[in-house]
Amino acid sequence: MYQDPFKEYIKQSEPNKRDKGYAWSTAIGLQAVDGLKPSEHLVKTAIENIEGYITMEDAEKQINSYYETTAKITEADRTEEADKVSVRIASILSEKAFTFSPSEYIGIHKKLFWGIYNHAGKIRDVNITKKEWVLDGETVLYGNAAVLRQTLAYDFEQEKKFSYKGLSQDEIIAHLALFIARLWQIHIFGEGNTRTTAVFFIKYLRSLGYDATNDIFAENSWYFRNALVRANYTNLKKNIHETTVYLEKFLRNLLLGETNELKNRHLHIHALFDENVGVNDKNVGVNVGVKLNQTQSKIVKCMKNSPYSTIGEMAEYAGVETRTIERNIKILKEKGLIDRVGADKNGHWIVKI
Repeated sequence: MYQDPFKEYIKQSEPNKRDKGYAWSTAIGLQAVDGLKPSEHLVKTAIENIEGYITMEDAEKQINSYYETTAKITEADRTEEADKVSVRIASILSEKAFTFSPSEYIGIHKKLFWGIYNHAGKIRDVNITKKEWVLDGETVLYGNAAVLRQTLAYDFEQEKKFSYKGLSQDEIIAHLALFIARLWQIHIFGEGNTRTTAVFFIKYLRSLGYDATNDIFAENSWYFRNALVRANYTNLKKNIHETTVYLEKFLRNLLLGETNELKNRHLHIHALFDENVGVNDKNVGVNVGVKLNQTQSKIVKCMKNSPYSTIGEMAEYAGVETRTIERNIKILKEKGLIDRVGADKNGHWIVKI
């Protein structure tokens, strides 16, 4: 698990150090979405910047100089990429300037990856697939290379037209989750899409008035990516439906300070729930004398381990039709064993036994 060396800085009351700590923490944590880990030299450089010994420009120069004159790397070593992209993310997050536009989005990619990828700041011209762990090796259907620019422009246009006026926080978060999921699904770049999308999204959230300066991205960047994947994958044959519920949990922690459990295993299409936690007296606390059929036991198990479970996910887990799940949920509610809090789309389950 990622160990954040900047957590104490984020907790500080001194705004300058707190903001820098957040920027570096997020920048380094985001490298995990591509399986990268920055060097100790980068961490030391970051701390020098936070303490005020060097500027952000000095930090970037130090990292560039380090790889030009000191560090010995192999072709397979991507530590240089992790270090250079980290300092660039920290720099962007430290800037106040922001424009909500496709050009800004593409510009962020160019700034993050120039000198690293030949296609930095360029829209891909080939279709791509990626095997995803969370999908058991399947891929999301990414945007068609022939119309990427038009698709990107359309998504930005629709978001610009959208009004948040009068919406509850639940409704705002649901919409934000949908917007960022659709933006990421386009996948307009050959590589670096998730890191670019995360940086752009943080800047956009700030422009909407959200602080978004805690350690959620740093500690849960892999969850963020898997949540984006689940928001863009449907397989009707396997009764799997795209859902933004995981993204919404992430955003509620980020924007509202909630403490929803963010576990990657909950997102896996075939291992959404911990098989070691059963429905019995010891593990779940079922009252003596309460008799549940097999389907009801699995429903309770799902709700206990993942309160944001959907009807489709429970049906998939139990191996039954959704109408069977709905019928048994009704029975469990009538018995007072479970309850639903919140709206159908954004609410969660409570197991009362």
